[in-house]
Amino acid sequence: MAFATPTAFATAATATTTPTVPGAVSVPAVQAPAAQAPAAPAVAGTAAGWAAGTRAYLVISAPADIAAAKAAVAAKGGTVFASYDAIGVIVAHSTSTGFAAALRSVTGIQQVGATRTSDVPADAYSPALPANPAQSATTLTESNRWDMTQIKADQAWSVSTGSPTVKVGVLDTGVDDQHQDIAPNFDAADSVSCAYGKPDTRSGAWRDVDTHGTHVAGTIAAAKNGKGVIGVAPGVKVASVRIAEPTSTLFFAENTVCGFVWAGDHGFKVTNNSYYTDPWQFNCPDDLDQAALIEGVKRAQEYAEGKGSLQVAAAGNSDYDLANKTTDTASPNDSTPTTRTISNACLDIPTELPGVVTVAATGSGSGKASYSNFGRGVIDVAAPGGDGATGVYSTLPGGKYGTKSGTSMASPHVTGVAALIASADPSLTPADIRSRLASQANDLACPASDSRCTGTTANNAFFGEGQVDALKAVGGGTPPTGKYFENTADVAIADNTTVESPLTVTGVTGNAPATLKVGVDIKHTYRGDLVLSLVAPNGTVYLLEDFPNSDGTDNVAKAYTVNASASAANGTWKLRVKDGASGDTGTIDAWNLTF
Repeated sequence: MAFATPTAFATAATATTTPTVPGAVSVPAVQAPAAQAPAAPAVAGTAAGWAAGTRAYLVISAPADIAAAKAAVAAKGGTVFASYDAIGVIVAHSTSTGFAAALRSVTGIQQVGATRTSDVPADAYSPALPANPAQSATTLTESNRWDMTQIKADQAWSVSTGSPTVKVGVLDTGVDDQHQDIAPNFDAADSVSCAYGKPDTRSGAWRDVDTHGTHVAGTIAAAKNGKGVIGVAPGVKVASVRIAEPTSTLFFAENTVCGFVWAGDHGFKVTNNSYYTDPWQFNCPDDLDQAALIEGVKRAQEYAEGKGSLQVAAAGNSDYDLANKTTDTASPNDSTPTTRTISNACLDIPTELPGVVTVAATGSGSGKASYSNFGRGVIDVAAPGGDGATGVYSTLPGGKYGTKSGTSMASPHVTGVAALIASADPSLTPADIRSRLASQANDLACPASDSRCTGTTANNAFFGEGQVDALKAVGGGTPPTGKYFENTADVAIADNTTVESPLTVTGVTGNAPATLKVGVDIKHTYRGDLVLSLVAPNGTVYLLEDFPNSDGTDNVAKAYTVNASASAANGTWKLRVKDGASGDTGTIDAWNLTF
Protein backbone atom coordinates (compact mmCIF):
# COMPACT_ATOMS: atom_id res chain seq x y z
CA MET A 1 0.00 0.00 0.00
CA ALA A 2 1.09 3.56 -0.53
CA PHE A 3 -0.09 4.53 2.93
CA ALA A 4 1.93 6.86 5.08
CA THR A 5 1.54 4.41 7.96
CA PRO A 6 4.53 2.55 9.37
CA THR A 7 2.73 0.94 12.28
CA ALA A 8 -0.87 -0.06 12.76
CA PHE A 9 -2.55 -1.56 15.77
CA ALA A 10 -5.59 -3.75 16.11
CA THR A 11 -9.14 -2.58 15.94
CA ALA A 12 -10.34 -3.27 19.48
CA ALA A 13 -10.82 -0.52 22.04
CA THR A 14 -7.86 -1.99 23.87
CA ALA A 15 -5.50 -2.27 20.92
CA THR A 16 -3.01 -5.02 20.31
CA THR A 17 0.05 -4.54 18.18
CA THR A 18 0.69 -5.78 14.66
CA PRO A 19 4.21 -4.53 14.03
CA THR A 20 5.62 -3.74 10.62
CA VAL A 21 8.96 -2.29 9.64
CA PRO A 22 9.03 1.39 10.70
CA GLY A 23 9.17 3.65 7.70
CA ALA A 24 7.95 0.97 5.31
CA VAL A 25 6.17 2.48 2.34
CA SER A 26 4.86 -0.71 0.76
CA VAL A 27 3.22 -3.38 2.93
CA PRO A 28 1.28 -6.51 2.00
CA ALA A 29 -2.09 -5.85 0.47
CA VAL A 30 -5.14 -6.19 2.69
CA GLN A 31 -7.76 -8.46 1.24
CA ALA A 32 -11.27 -7.16 0.82
CA PRO A 33 -13.84 -8.44 3.34
CA ALA A 34 -15.29 -11.81 2.41
CA ALA A 35 -18.88 -10.72 3.03
CA GLN A 36 -19.93 -7.85 0.79
CA ALA A 37 -23.20 -6.17 0.03
CA PRO A 38 -24.86 -7.16 -3.24
CA ALA A 39 -23.49 -5.18 -6.15
CA ALA A 40 -25.70 -2.55 -7.74
CA PRO A 41 -25.81 -2.15 -11.53
CA ALA A 42 -22.40 -1.57 -13.02
CA VAL A 43 -21.06 1.94 -13.31
CA ALA A 44 -18.78 1.44 -16.29
CA GLY A 45 -20.31 -1.13 -18.58
CA THR A 46 -20.32 -4.80 -17.60
CA ALA A 47 -17.68 -7.22 -16.45
CA ALA A 48 -18.07 -8.87 -19.85
CA GLY A 49 -16.49 -5.75 -21.37
CA TRP A 50 -13.23 -6.39 -19.56
CA ALA A 51 -10.37 -8.35 -21.11
CA ALA A 52 -7.11 -9.66 -19.73
CA GLY A 53 -4.30 -7.26 -20.48
CA THR A 54 -6.42 -4.14 -20.05
CA ARG A 55 -4.22 -1.25 -18.95
CA ALA A 56 -5.16 2.30 -17.91
CA TYR A 57 -3.68 5.52 -19.30
CA LEU A 58 -3.95 9.24 -18.70
CA VAL A 59 -4.32 11.04 -22.02
CA ILE A 60 -3.58 14.76 -21.78
CA SER A 61 -4.70 17.46 -24.17
CA ALA A 62 -5.73 21.09 -24.06
CA PRO A 63 -9.31 21.29 -22.73
CA ALA A 64 -10.42 22.76 -26.06
CA ASP A 65 -9.07 19.66 -27.86
CA ILE A 66 -10.72 17.09 -25.60
CA ALA A 67 -13.31 15.95 -28.17
CA ALA A 68 -10.60 15.28 -30.75
CA ALA A 69 -8.53 13.50 -28.12
CA LYS A 70 -11.44 11.17 -27.33
CA ALA A 71 -11.78 10.35 -31.02
CA ALA A 72 -8.07 9.62 -31.21
CA VAL A 73 -8.30 7.23 -28.26
CA ALA A 74 -10.90 5.17 -30.14
CA ALA A 75 -8.97 5.35 -33.39
CA LYS A 76 -5.82 3.96 -31.77
CA GLY A 77 -7.48 0.95 -30.16
CA GLY A 78 -8.62 2.33 -26.81
CA THR A 79 -11.83 3.24 -25.00
CA VAL A 80 -12.65 6.31 -22.94
CA PHE A 81 -13.34 5.03 -19.42
CA ALA A 82 -13.73 8.52 -17.90
CA SER A 83 -13.07 12.07 -19.00
CA TYR A 84 -12.37 15.29 -17.12
CA ASP A 85 -13.03 17.74 -19.91
CA ALA A 86 -12.43 20.92 -17.90
CA ILE A 87 -8.77 19.98 -17.35
CA GLY A 88 -8.12 18.07 -20.57
CA VAL A 89 -7.57 14.68 -18.93
CA ILE A 90 -8.97 11.38 -20.23
CA VAL A 91 -8.78 8.02 -18.47
CA ALA A 92 -8.39 5.54 -21.32
CA HIS A 93 -8.28 1.73 -21.34
CA SER A 94 -6.61 -0.41 -23.96
CA THR A 95 -5.30 -3.94 -24.39
CA SER A 96 -2.88 -2.82 -27.10
CA THR A 97 0.76 -2.74 -26.00
CA GLY A 98 1.45 -0.02 -28.57
CA PHE A 99 -1.46 2.20 -27.54
CA ALA A 100 0.53 4.91 -25.76
CA ALA A 101 3.17 5.21 -28.47
CA ALA A 102 0.55 5.40 -31.20
CA LEU A 103 -1.46 8.07 -29.41
CA ARG A 104 1.58 10.23 -28.69
CA SER A 105 2.00 10.77 -32.43
CA VAL A 106 -1.45 12.37 -32.77
CA THR A 107 -1.57 16.15 -33.19
CA GLY A 108 -3.22 17.77 -30.15
CA ILE A 109 -2.30 14.96 -27.77
CA GLN A 110 0.18 16.50 -25.35
CA GLN A 111 1.05 13.52 -23.14
CA VAL A 112 0.07 9.88 -22.62
CA GLY A 113 1.06 7.78 -19.65
CA ALA A 114 0.33 4.28 -18.38
CA THR A 115 -0.97 4.64 -14.82
CA ARG A 116 0.05 1.15 -13.71
CA THR A 117 2.30 -1.77 -14.58
CA SER A 118 -0.45 -4.30 -13.88
CA ASP A 119 -3.83 -4.97 -15.47
CA VAL A 120 -6.93 -3.03 -14.56
CA PRO A 121 -9.02 -5.39 -12.38
CA ALA A 122 -12.24 -6.76 -13.84
CA ASP A 123 -13.98 -5.21 -10.83
CA ALA A 124 -13.54 -1.81 -12.53
CA TYR A 125 -16.25 -2.79 -15.05
CA SER A 126 -18.77 -3.92 -12.45
CA PRO A 127 -17.54 -2.77 -9.04
CA ALA A 128 -18.83 -4.50 -5.94
CA LEU A 129 -19.91 -2.35 -3.04
CA PRO A 130 -17.68 -2.49 0.05
CA ALA A 131 -18.99 -4.24 3.12
CA ASN A 132 -21.13 -2.29 5.57
CA PRO A 133 -19.68 -3.56 8.87
CA ALA A 134 -21.82 -4.34 11.89
CA GLN A 135 -21.36 -1.68 14.55
CA SER A 136 -20.16 -2.20 18.10
CA ALA A 137 -21.27 0.24 20.79
CA THR A 138 -18.54 1.67 23.00
CA THR A 139 -18.26 2.39 26.69
CA LEU A 140 -15.21 4.60 26.07
CA THR A 141 -15.64 8.19 27.11
CA GLU A 142 -13.77 11.12 25.61
CA SER A 143 -10.55 12.28 27.20
CA ASN A 144 -7.71 14.59 26.24
CA ARG A 145 -5.20 12.63 24.17
CA TRP A 146 -1.54 13.49 23.77
CA ASP A 147 -1.82 14.35 20.09
CA MET A 148 -4.67 16.80 20.67
CA THR A 149 -3.05 18.54 23.63
CA GLN A 150 0.21 18.79 21.68
CA ILE A 151 -1.46 21.02 19.06
CA LYS A 152 -3.77 22.67 21.62
CA ALA A 153 -6.92 21.26 20.04
CA ASP A 154 -8.34 20.61 23.50
CA GLN A 155 -8.04 24.32 24.23
CA ALA A 156 -9.44 25.28 20.84
CA TRP A 157 -12.68 23.37 21.48
CA SER A 158 -13.52 25.83 24.27
CA VAL A 159 -13.59 28.55 21.63
CA SER A 160 -14.87 26.75 18.53
CA THR A 161 -15.33 23.22 17.26
CA GLY A 162 -15.58 24.37 13.66
CA SER A 163 -18.50 25.15 11.39
CA PRO A 164 -20.83 22.55 9.83
CA THR A 165 -20.72 24.64 6.66
CA VAL A 166 -17.07 23.60 6.18
CA LYS A 167 -16.75 20.34 4.23
CA VAL A 168 -13.58 18.25 4.42
CA GLY A 169 -12.86 15.49 1.91
CA VAL A 170 -11.08 12.34 3.06
CA LEU A 171 -9.36 10.90 -0.03
CA ASP A 172 -8.41 7.47 1.25
CA THR A 173 -9.51 3.85 1.57
CA GLY A 174 -13.05 4.96 2.38
CA VAL A 175 -14.86 5.85 5.59
CA ASP A 176 -17.24 3.91 7.82
CA ASP A 177 -20.09 6.41 7.83
CA GLN A 178 -22.07 4.34 10.35
CA HIS A 179 -19.44 4.67 13.09
CA GLN A 180 -20.92 6.27 16.23
CA ASP A 181 -18.21 8.96 16.29
CA ILE A 182 -18.35 9.75 12.56
CA ALA A 183 -22.05 9.46 11.67
CA PRO A 184 -23.02 12.80 13.30
CA ASN A 185 -20.63 14.69 11.02
CA PHE A 186 -20.76 12.55 7.88
CA ASP A 187 -21.77 14.08 4.56
CA ALA A 188 -23.20 11.25 2.48
CA ALA A 189 -24.51 13.52 -0.28
CA ASP A 190 -20.98 14.55 -1.25
CA SER A 191 -19.31 11.15 -0.76
CA VAL A 192 -18.26 8.91 -3.63
CA SER A 193 -15.93 6.15 -4.79
CA CYS A 194 -13.26 7.24 -7.27
CA ALA A 195 -11.65 3.81 -7.42
CA TYR A 196 -10.55 3.07 -11.01
CA GLY A 197 -10.81 6.77 -11.88
CA LYS A 198 -14.54 7.27 -12.39
CA PRO A 199 -17.11 8.53 -9.85
CA ASP A 200 -19.34 5.82 -8.40
CA THR A 201 -22.14 7.62 -6.56
CA ARG A 202 -24.05 4.57 -5.34
CA SER A 203 -24.87 4.68 -1.66
CA GLY A 204 -22.08 3.03 0.32
CA ALA A 205 -19.54 3.00 -2.52
CA TRP A 206 -17.50 5.36 -0.32
CA ARG A 207 -17.12 2.83 2.53
CA ASP A 208 -13.79 1.60 3.83
CA VAL A 209 -12.02 -1.29 2.10
CA ASP A 210 -9.36 -1.22 4.84
CA THR A 211 -9.23 0.70 8.16
CA HIS A 212 -6.97 3.58 7.18
CA GLY A 213 -9.53 6.11 5.92
CA THR A 214 -11.84 5.68 8.90
CA HIS A 215 -8.91 6.32 11.26
CA VAL A 216 -7.99 9.48 9.34
CA ALA A 217 -11.60 10.74 9.33
CA GLY A 218 -11.86 10.37 13.11
CA THR A 219 -8.72 12.41 13.68
CA ILE A 220 -10.18 15.21 11.57
CA ALA A 221 -13.74 15.35 12.82
CA ALA A 222 -14.84 12.64 15.28
CA ALA A 223 -17.88 14.13 17.01
CA LYS A 224 -17.67 15.76 20.43
CA ASN A 225 -20.48 13.57 21.72
CA GLY A 226 -19.10 12.04 24.90
CA LYS A 227 -18.12 8.81 23.12
CA GLY A 228 -14.71 7.47 22.17
CA VAL A 229 -12.55 10.25 20.77
CA ILE A 230 -12.77 13.86 19.58
CA GLY A 231 -11.43 15.07 16.24
CA VAL A 232 -9.42 18.25 15.77
CA ALA A 233 -12.46 19.97 14.25
CA PRO A 234 -15.47 18.08 15.66
CA GLY A 235 -17.99 20.59 14.32
CA VAL A 236 -17.17 20.34 10.60
CA LYS A 237 -18.48 17.87 8.05
CA VAL A 238 -16.47 15.06 6.48
CA ALA A 239 -17.11 13.38 3.15
CA SER A 240 -15.48 10.18 1.96
CA VAL A 241 -13.86 10.00 -1.47
CA ARG A 242 -12.62 6.43 -1.73
CA ILE A 243 -9.65 6.42 -4.08
CA ALA A 244 -8.16 3.10 -2.94
CA GLU A 245 -9.06 0.06 -4.98
CA PRO A 246 -10.31 -3.05 -3.19
CA THR A 247 -7.97 -6.01 -2.64
CA SER A 248 -4.81 -4.09 -3.57
CA THR A 249 -5.75 -0.93 -1.62
CA LEU A 250 -3.57 1.02 -4.07
CA PHE A 251 -4.13 4.64 -5.10
CA PHE A 252 -3.54 5.06 -8.83
CA ALA A 253 -3.25 8.41 -10.60
CA GLU A 254 -6.66 8.26 -12.30
CA ASN A 255 -8.27 7.77 -8.89
CA THR A 256 -6.52 10.85 -7.50
CA VAL A 257 -7.53 12.91 -10.56
CA CYS A 258 -11.15 11.86 -10.00
CA GLY A 259 -10.89 12.70 -6.30
CA PHE A 260 -9.48 16.19 -6.78
CA VAL A 261 -11.98 17.13 -9.47
CA TRP A 262 -14.78 15.83 -7.24
CA ALA A 263 -13.42 17.92 -4.34
CA GLY A 264 -13.46 21.06 -6.46
CA ASP A 265 -16.94 20.44 -7.83
CA HIS A 266 -18.43 19.60 -4.42
CA GLY A 267 -17.15 22.53 -2.40
CA PHE A 268 -14.62 20.81 -0.15
CA LYS A 269 -12.71 23.50 1.70
CA VAL A 270 -9.90 21.06 2.53
CA THR A 271 -8.94 17.55 1.49
CA ASN A 272 -6.70 15.10 3.32
CA ASN A 273 -4.34 12.91 1.29
CA SER A 274 -2.50 10.34 3.41
CA TYR A 275 -0.99 8.35 0.55
CA TYR A 276 1.29 8.61 -2.45
CA THR A 277 0.04 7.98 -5.95
CA ASP A 278 0.83 4.40 -6.95
CA PRO A 279 2.67 2.61 -8.44
CA TRP A 280 5.62 5.02 -8.37
CA GLN A 281 6.90 6.33 -5.07
CA PHE A 282 8.50 9.09 -7.15
CA ASN A 283 7.36 10.12 -10.62
CA CYS A 284 10.17 11.33 -12.89
CA PRO A 285 9.48 13.83 -15.70
CA ASP A 286 12.07 12.23 -18.01
CA ASP A 287 9.88 9.11 -18.17
CA LEU A 288 7.02 9.60 -20.65
CA ASP A 289 4.51 7.63 -18.58
CA GLN A 290 5.38 9.26 -15.28
CA ALA A 291 5.46 12.75 -16.81
CA ALA A 292 1.84 12.31 -17.85
CA LEU A 293 0.88 11.20 -14.35
CA ILE A 294 2.52 14.31 -12.86
CA GLU A 295 0.69 16.55 -15.33
CA GLY A 296 -2.70 14.90 -14.89
CA VAL A 297 -2.67 14.97 -11.09
CA LYS A 298 -1.22 18.51 -11.13
CA ARG A 299 -4.05 19.74 -13.34
CA ALA A 300 -6.62 18.13 -11.07
CA GLN A 301 -5.07 19.69 -7.96
CA GLU A 302 -4.98 23.11 -9.63
CA TYR A 303 -8.63 22.67 -10.62
CA ALA A 304 -9.62 21.85 -7.04
CA GLU A 305 -7.62 24.78 -5.67
CA GLY A 306 -9.17 27.09 -8.24
CA LYS A 307 -12.57 26.03 -6.91
CA GLY A 308 -11.53 26.90 -3.35
CA SER A 309 -10.14 23.58 -2.06
CA LEU A 310 -6.82 23.25 -0.20
CA GLN A 311 -5.00 19.90 -0.40
CA VAL A 312 -3.08 18.62 2.65
CA ALA A 313 -0.83 15.57 2.19
CA ALA A 314 1.43 13.23 4.16
CA ALA A 315 5.17 13.47 3.50
CA GLY A 316 5.79 9.70 3.70
CA ASN A 317 7.43 7.24 6.04
CA SER A 318 10.83 6.25 4.72
CA ASP A 319 12.98 8.64 6.82
CA TYR A 320 13.96 9.98 3.39
CA ASP A 321 15.36 13.40 2.50
CA LEU A 322 12.93 14.67 -0.12
CA ALA A 323 15.25 17.59 -0.87
CA ASN A 324 18.13 15.26 -1.81
CA LYS A 325 16.69 12.35 -3.77
CA THR A 326 19.08 9.69 -5.06
CA THR A 327 17.32 6.32 -5.29
CA ASP A 328 13.85 4.76 -5.36
CA THR A 329 13.70 1.16 -4.18
CA ALA A 330 9.92 0.80 -3.77
CA SER A 331 8.62 1.20 -7.33
CA PRO A 332 6.60 -0.02 -9.10
CA ASN A 333 4.63 -1.40 -6.18
CA ASP A 334 1.89 -3.00 -8.29
CA SER A 335 4.32 -5.52 -9.82
CA THR A 336 8.02 -5.99 -9.00
CA PRO A 337 9.89 -3.07 -7.41
CA THR A 338 13.41 -2.37 -8.62
CA THR A 339 16.13 0.02 -7.52
CA ARG A 340 16.56 3.04 -9.77
CA THR A 341 18.57 6.25 -9.64
CA ILE A 342 16.47 9.41 -9.36
CA SER A 343 16.95 13.15 -8.83
CA ASN A 344 15.05 15.98 -7.17
CA ALA A 345 13.10 16.45 -10.40
CA CYS A 346 11.25 13.23 -9.50
CA LEU A 347 8.18 13.98 -7.38
CA ASP A 348 6.19 12.22 -4.69
CA ILE A 349 2.66 13.12 -5.80
CA PRO A 350 0.43 14.64 -4.66
CA THR A 351 2.45 15.83 -1.66
CA GLU A 352 5.20 17.56 -3.67
CA LEU A 353 2.89 19.31 -6.12
CA PRO A 354 2.71 23.13 -5.97
CA GLY A 355 0.01 24.34 -3.61
CA VAL A 356 -0.21 21.13 -1.57
CA VAL A 357 0.62 21.38 2.15
CA THR A 358 3.31 18.77 2.88
CA VAL A 359 3.15 17.38 6.42
CA ALA A 360 5.91 15.72 8.46
CA ALA A 361 5.24 13.73 11.62
CA THR A 362 6.24 14.39 15.21
CA GLY A 363 6.14 11.93 18.06
CA SER A 364 4.86 12.58 21.55
CA GLY A 365 6.96 15.49 22.77
CA SER A 366 7.29 17.20 19.37
CA GLY A 367 10.50 15.52 18.19
CA LYS A 368 10.72 14.19 14.64
CA ALA A 369 9.04 10.80 14.30
CA SER A 370 11.74 8.26 13.44
CA TYR A 371 10.10 7.23 10.15
CA SER A 372 9.02 10.66 8.89
CA ASN A 373 10.31 11.91 5.56
CA PHE A 374 11.89 15.36 5.69
CA GLY A 375 13.49 17.93 3.41
CA ARG A 376 14.52 21.56 3.51
CA GLY A 377 12.09 23.56 1.42
CA VAL A 378 9.77 20.56 0.99
CA ILE A 379 8.15 20.14 4.40
CA ASP A 380 5.62 22.88 5.12
CA VAL A 381 4.46 22.04 8.65
CA ALA A 382 4.49 19.18 11.17
CA ALA A 383 1.90 17.51 13.37
CA PRO A 384 1.58 14.50 15.70
CA GLY A 385 1.87 11.17 13.90
CA GLY A 386 3.00 8.93 16.74
CA ASP A 387 6.17 6.91 17.08
CA GLY A 388 7.14 3.65 18.72
CA ALA A 389 4.74 2.61 21.44
CA THR A 390 2.89 5.96 21.35
CA GLY A 391 0.52 6.16 18.42
CA VAL A 392 -2.52 8.19 17.42
CA TYR A 393 -5.78 6.81 18.77
CA SER A 394 -8.81 7.18 16.52
CA THR A 395 -11.83 5.54 14.94
CA LEU A 396 -11.84 2.20 13.10
CA PRO A 397 -14.64 0.50 11.12
CA GLY A 398 -17.44 -1.21 13.00
CA GLY A 399 -17.65 1.28 15.85
CA LYS A 400 -14.17 0.37 17.04
CA TYR A 401 -11.07 2.36 17.99
CA GLY A 402 -7.37 1.74 17.67
CA THR A 403 -3.92 3.18 17.27
CA LYS A 404 -1.88 3.90 14.15
CA SER A 405 1.32 5.82 13.52
CA GLY A 406 2.63 7.58 10.43
CA THR A 407 2.64 10.78 8.47
CA SER A 408 -0.79 9.47 7.46
CA MET A 409 -1.82 10.29 11.01
CA ALA A 410 0.00 13.66 11.07
CA SER A 411 -1.69 14.97 7.92
CA PRO A 412 -5.28 14.81 9.26
CA HIS A 413 -4.26 16.87 12.29
CA VAL A 414 -3.21 19.61 9.88
CA THR A 415 -6.37 19.12 7.83
CA GLY A 416 -8.44 19.58 10.99
CA VAL A 417 -6.58 22.78 11.90
CA ALA A 418 -7.10 24.05 8.33
CA ALA A 419 -10.82 23.35 8.73
CA LEU A 420 -10.86 25.39 11.95
CA ILE A 421 -9.14 28.28 10.14
CA ALA A 422 -11.71 28.08 7.35
CA SER A 423 -14.52 27.99 9.92
CA ALA A 424 -13.23 31.15 11.59
CA ASP A 425 -13.13 33.05 8.30
CA PRO A 426 -15.13 31.52 5.42
CA SER A 427 -13.77 34.11 2.98
CA LEU A 428 -10.24 32.68 3.07
CA THR A 429 -8.75 31.23 -0.11
CA PRO A 430 -6.65 28.06 -0.14
CA ALA A 431 -3.55 30.26 -0.32
CA ASP A 432 -4.75 32.20 2.74
CA ILE A 433 -5.30 29.02 4.74
CA ARG A 434 -1.93 27.64 3.64
CA SER A 435 -0.26 30.86 4.76
CA ARG A 436 -1.99 30.86 8.13
CA LEU A 437 -1.09 27.25 8.84
CA ALA A 438 2.54 28.29 8.40
CA SER A 439 2.46 31.60 10.26
CA GLN A 440 0.56 30.16 13.23
CA ALA A 441 2.77 27.08 13.56
CA ASN A 442 4.95 26.87 16.65
CA ASP A 443 8.65 26.74 15.82
CA LEU A 444 10.50 23.50 16.50
CA ALA A 445 14.29 23.62 16.48
CA CYS A 446 16.48 21.05 14.77
CA PRO A 447 17.85 18.43 17.19
CA ALA A 448 21.53 19.08 17.84
CA SER A 449 22.24 15.38 17.42
CA ASP A 450 20.99 15.06 13.82
CA SER A 451 22.95 16.93 11.15
CA ARG A 452 20.39 16.03 8.49
CA CYS A 453 18.12 18.74 9.89
CA THR A 454 19.21 21.93 8.16
CA GLY A 455 17.75 25.41 8.30
CA THR A 456 16.65 27.63 11.15
CA THR A 457 14.40 27.19 14.16
CA ALA A 458 11.75 29.13 12.24
CA ASN A 459 11.93 26.91 9.14
CA ASN A 460 13.91 23.70 8.82
CA ALA A 461 14.12 20.34 7.07
CA PHE A 462 12.41 18.30 9.80
CA PHE A 463 9.45 20.50 10.77
CA GLY A 464 9.12 23.19 8.10
CA GLU A 465 7.45 26.21 9.67
CA GLY A 466 6.77 24.22 12.85
CA GLN A 467 3.96 22.29 14.53
CA VAL A 468 0.43 23.48 13.77
CA ASP A 469 -1.60 25.22 16.47
CA ALA A 470 -5.37 24.68 16.71
CA LEU A 471 -5.86 27.32 19.40
CA LYS A 472 -4.48 30.05 17.15
CA ALA A 473 -6.68 28.75 14.35
CA VAL A 474 -9.91 29.39 16.23
CA GLY A 475 -8.79 32.92 17.04
CA GLY A 476 -9.34 33.64 13.37
CA GLY A 477 -6.05 32.39 12.04
CA THR A 478 -3.19 34.84 12.11
CA PRO A 479 -4.93 38.15 12.73
CA PRO A 480 -3.48 41.39 11.38
CA THR A 481 -0.15 42.42 12.89
CA GLY A 482 -0.45 43.18 16.56
CA LYS A 483 -3.73 41.34 17.18
CA TYR A 484 -2.45 38.01 18.53
CA PHE A 485 0.03 37.87 21.43
CA GLU A 486 1.45 34.92 23.36
CA ASN A 487 3.85 34.32 26.24
CA THR A 488 5.34 30.83 26.29
CA ALA A 489 7.82 31.46 29.12
CA ASP A 490 7.25 29.11 32.07
CA VAL A 491 6.30 30.65 35.42
CA ALA A 492 6.42 28.37 38.49
CA ILE A 493 3.36 28.27 40.76
CA ALA A 494 4.37 27.44 44.32
CA ASP A 495 2.04 26.61 47.20
CA ASN A 496 0.13 29.53 48.76
CA THR A 497 1.54 32.12 46.37
CA THR A 498 0.30 34.50 43.70
CA VAL A 499 2.32 34.74 40.49
CA GLU A 500 1.94 36.79 37.32
CA SER A 501 3.02 36.26 33.72
CA PRO A 502 3.32 39.49 31.68
CA LEU A 503 2.39 40.05 28.04
CA THR A 504 3.11 43.31 26.24
CA VAL A 505 0.59 44.43 23.63
CA THR A 506 1.49 47.02 20.99
CA GLY A 507 0.03 48.24 17.72
CA VAL A 508 -3.65 47.87 18.64
CA THR A 509 -5.79 50.99 18.28
CA GLY A 510 -8.10 52.07 21.10
CA ASN A 511 -9.52 49.88 23.82
CA ALA A 512 -9.61 46.12 24.08
CA PRO A 513 -12.72 44.44 22.64
CA ALA A 514 -15.75 43.25 24.53
CA THR A 515 -14.85 39.77 23.31
CA LEU A 516 -11.17 39.65 24.24
CA LYS A 517 -10.04 36.01 24.01
CA VAL A 518 -7.72 34.73 26.74
CA GLY A 519 -6.13 31.33 26.16
CA VAL A 520 -4.61 29.64 29.22
CA ASP A 521 -2.35 26.58 29.46
CA ILE A 522 -1.45 25.74 33.09
CA LYS A 523 0.01 22.49 34.36
CA HIS A 524 -1.06 21.85 37.97
CA THR A 525 -1.79 18.71 39.98
CA TYR A 526 -4.93 20.10 41.69
CA ARG A 527 -6.63 23.00 40.00
CA GLY A 528 -9.13 23.44 42.82
CA ASP A 529 -6.33 25.44 44.51
CA LEU A 530 -6.35 28.06 41.76
CA VAL A 531 -7.93 31.44 41.07
CA LEU A 532 -7.18 32.91 37.62
CA SER A 533 -7.43 36.60 36.75
CA LEU A 534 -6.48 38.88 33.89
CA VAL A 535 -4.90 42.18 34.88
CA ALA A 536 -5.21 45.02 32.35
CA PRO A 537 -2.46 47.64 31.81
CA ASN A 538 -4.46 50.14 33.88
CA GLY A 539 -4.68 47.73 36.82
CA THR A 540 -8.27 46.58 36.26
CA VAL A 541 -8.65 42.95 37.34
CA TYR A 542 -10.94 40.63 35.38
CA LEU A 543 -11.73 37.33 37.11
CA LEU A 544 -11.37 34.43 34.72
CA GLU A 545 -12.21 31.53 37.03
CA ASP A 546 -12.19 30.61 40.71
CA PHE A 547 -12.08 26.83 40.65
CA PRO A 548 -14.12 25.02 43.32
CA ASN A 549 -11.93 23.78 46.14
CA SER A 550 -13.13 20.23 45.45
CA ASP A 551 -11.98 20.27 41.81
CA GLY A 552 -9.12 17.77 41.86
CA THR A 553 -8.65 17.76 38.07
CA ASP A 554 -5.12 18.20 36.75
CA ASN A 555 -4.26 21.24 34.62
CA VAL A 556 -6.14 24.14 33.06
CA ALA A 557 -6.36 24.21 29.27
CA LYS A 558 -9.13 26.66 28.49
CA ALA A 559 -10.04 29.79 26.59
CA TYR A 560 -12.00 32.61 28.22
CA THR A 561 -13.90 35.54 26.71
CA VAL A 562 -13.57 38.81 28.63
CA ASN A 563 -15.35 42.14 28.21
CA ALA A 564 -12.28 44.34 28.54
CA SER A 565 -13.66 47.25 26.55
CA ALA A 566 -13.06 49.67 29.44
CA SER A 567 -9.28 49.08 29.25
CA ALA A 568 -6.79 50.40 26.71
CA ALA A 569 -5.42 47.63 24.53
CA ASN A 570 -1.77 48.68 24.43
CA GLY A 571 0.44 48.06 27.42
CA THR A 572 1.42 45.16 29.65
CA TRP A 573 -1.29 42.67 30.49
CA LYS A 574 -0.78 40.00 33.12
CA LEU A 575 -2.16 36.56 33.81
CA ARG A 576 -2.45 36.33 37.60
CA VAL A 577 -2.61 32.91 39.21
CA LYS A 578 -3.28 32.50 42.92
CA ASP A 579 -2.56 29.14 44.58
CA GLY A 580 -4.56 29.09 47.81
CA ALA A 581 -3.54 25.77 49.37
CA SER A 582 -0.63 23.48 50.16
CA GLY A 583 0.37 20.16 48.69
CA ASP A 584 0.14 20.83 44.94
CA THR A 585 2.19 23.05 42.65
CA GLY A 586 2.38 23.78 38.96
CA THR A 587 3.51 26.01 36.10
CA ILE A 588 2.04 28.58 33.76
CA ASP A 589 3.11 26.92 30.51
CA ALA A 590 1.74 29.55 28.14
CA TRP A 591 -1.06 32.04 27.68
CA ASN A 592 -2.28 34.31 24.92
CA LEU A 593 -4.54 37.20 24.01
CA THR A 594 -6.51 37.57 20.79
CA PHE A 595 -7.94 41.05 20.14
